[in-house]
Amino acid sequence: MSTRERLLKFVKEAQPYLAVILLQFGYAGSAIIAKSALNHGMSHFTFAVYRNVFATLVFAPFAMVLERKIRPNMTVSIFLKIMLLGLLEPVIDQNLYYTGLRYTTATFATAMCNVLPALTFLLAWILRLEKVNIRRLSSQAKIVGTTVTFGGAMIMTLLGGPTIGLPWNRHLLSTTTATSASLTELQPIKGALFIAAGCICWACFYNLQAITLKTYPAALSLTCLICSAGAVQGTALTLVAERGNTSIWAIHLDTKLLSYVYSGMVTSGVGYYVSGLIMKDKGPVFVTAFNPLNMVLVAILGSFILSEQLNLGRVLGGAVIVIGLYLVIWGKSKDQKLSKSSSTDDAEAEHVGKETSTTKSLNQAKAGDEAV
Repeated sequence: MSTRERLLKFVKEAQPYLAVILLQFGYAGSAIIAKSALNHGMSHFTFAVYRNVFATLVFAPFAMVLERKIRPNMTVSIFLKIMLLGLLEPVIDQNLYYTGLRYTTATFATAMCNVLPALTFLLAWILRLEKVNIRRLSSQAKIVGTTVTFGGAMIMTLLGGPTIGLPWNRHLLSTTTATSASLTELQPIKGALFIAAGCICWACFYNLQAITLKTYPAALSLTCLICSAGAVQGTALTLVAERGNTSIWAIHLDTKLLSYVYSGMVTSGVGYYVSGLIMKDKGPVFVTAFNPLNMVLVAILGSFILSEQLNLGRVLGGAVIVIGLYLVIWGKSKDQKLSKSSSTDDAEAEHVGKETSTTKSLNQAKAGDEAV
């Protein structure tokens, strides 16, 4: 194999990893911008609506042109799945997550979301999208990692501890920080419950998206349909939940508009589309496996931009979550290697079988000729 071929092979294999890492950078920016907008009075109901409206408007023209030849016909089954997808993540998860974000910090919220890979793995196991053999070390690692991840989330939620002063914001432990986070620091359990419930919906969304892509492989069109379905259902929910409060629909050139546009294009549009492309080959568990990077990025950005502080419980719980998560990733990688080796063995066995069959047929034909 030439150097060029090896390089092309490496780039092809590295693409999914690079894509999910870039997604985490996008998610981190969304968390920071959304938290800032929420601190300035943004309604999480209209946020969930507007971000999906912007995502639909931006990506729909591309979907109509680029996937016009590969887009399958709409069926009742696909339509119901799309409506459920639009309800699970764009409506329920986003409203639960951003409600929880009001009661916590951006760092806490993203750290809590590290339970998502474990939840996704459990659902994928139940739905038989993920293979588990209790006798294998790799499967045992995934199960233990899932348990450890939940334990880390509980440590983060229940254990406080002393504040860890960071060098660049140690002087900001004053009334400014206390004012912006007075509600959050007093209600971490309430916020954690909302975020955990949202993560359950998010895990269901990823698994259902993987199932839907098998019958509706047009990933960009599916993204637009999910966002549009979420926008319609979210509007109905907002009109009921915020009836009489028309001021929340106002759009101005401020942080709220920035959060609508950024989260719509990056988190909803690009996020759904790229996740769909990756999970076609890697599965839903792989897509969620890099969440700890998001936690680190938000912790750094949040301390700079929002003056958020870390305490011992959050750091310790986050570390436990990362350990559990990478046990799941290690088990996943081992299973993929075993799957590839078994596929290669099956292909070789099939090839040998065909050669044996061909040789046998030739021998029979030769024997027939000699008999004649």
